[in-house]
Amino acid sequence: MTQLPRPRRIRLKLPGNPKVRVGAAIIAFFALMALVGPFVVQDGMGLSSTAIDVSNALQPPSSAHLLGTTATGEDVFAQLVVGSRVSLMVALVAGVLSTTLSVLIGVAGGYVGGRVDAVLTAVTNIFLVIPGLPLLIIIAGYVHGRGGPLTVALIIALTSWPWGARQKRAQTLSLRSRDFITAAEMTGESRWGVITRELVPGLAPIISVSFLGAVVGSMFADAGLSFIGLGNINTVSWGSMMYWAQNGSALTIGAWWWFVPPGACIALIGVAAGLINFGIDEISNPRLRRPPKKAVQRARAAALAAVRPTVATTASSAATSRTAS
Repeated sequence: MTQLPRPRRIRLKLPGNPKVRVGAAIIAFFALMALVGPFVVQDGMGLSSTAIDVSNALQPPSSAHLLGTTATGEDVFAQLVVGSRVSLMVALVAGVLSTTLSVLIGVAGGYVGGRVDAVLTAVTNIFLVIPGLPLLIIIAGYVHGRGGPLTVALIIALTSWPWGARQKRAQTLSLRSRDFITAAEMTGESRWGVITRELVPGLAPIISVSFLGAVVGSMFADAGLSFIGLGNINTVSWGSMMYWAQNGSALTIGAWWWFVPPGACIALIGVAAGLINFGIDEISNPRLRRPPKKAVQRARAAALAAVRPTVATTASSAATSRTAS
């Protein structure tokens, strides 16, 4: 009987750049904390993010409260873990919506051209002229937390897509005259097929960088809206933690454990996104790629092999000259 060939094992290869590994590890840690952390804190450790205990108000970090308590006795560690889910969800949803809008409007307008491009460019320019932050504050103030975190994510996405669309349109204009686009059009590929199968994969590094920037910017925007009281402050999130810490004068009274942890988490995610960008730059720019270790070792061995005959020849000629003298 003929044996069937064994299926090839798929091995996940970690990025070679250590900065990318650190950034990916930070993102994975916070993602795991948002997914599993609330169950561990509430069910496993028996902590509540909303339970008020005035007798334990403003307690510093201890074994009972790992990150201390708030002015009303709420556990800061429980709030930090539970609030990570809301903050990351808002940032992820807003980043996905913002990047999707920028890709659809920028790539479609740049490739189709004509009236479609003129209309989409006009809409993009209008949103670019309108100040994003005041518009975000006005819309958030009108909604004032109604609709939950998804409404906040939608507001952030609708006010943060124009710059990405402008960038992707410029890149699309430089790609639409390439040979592979012309070949796809000559084979009868539809416009939508060219956009999704040819242009979007070619713009993948730019889209990835834009997505990371949109996620981090959305997290900052959500935290900023909650900090000034325009978000849903009754929902536990990193932004609402800083809002209540500011209302409770945590900085004045020296309760650093109340406002430092959420701010540090937001900053760490921003740092992680920046570290991952190094890996994306290596993919998009071959000059920045590091050669594999095996290739470096082979090059060194070849250089040593080329140097040894030269050294041997020089030594033998020196010995011959000494003998003749």
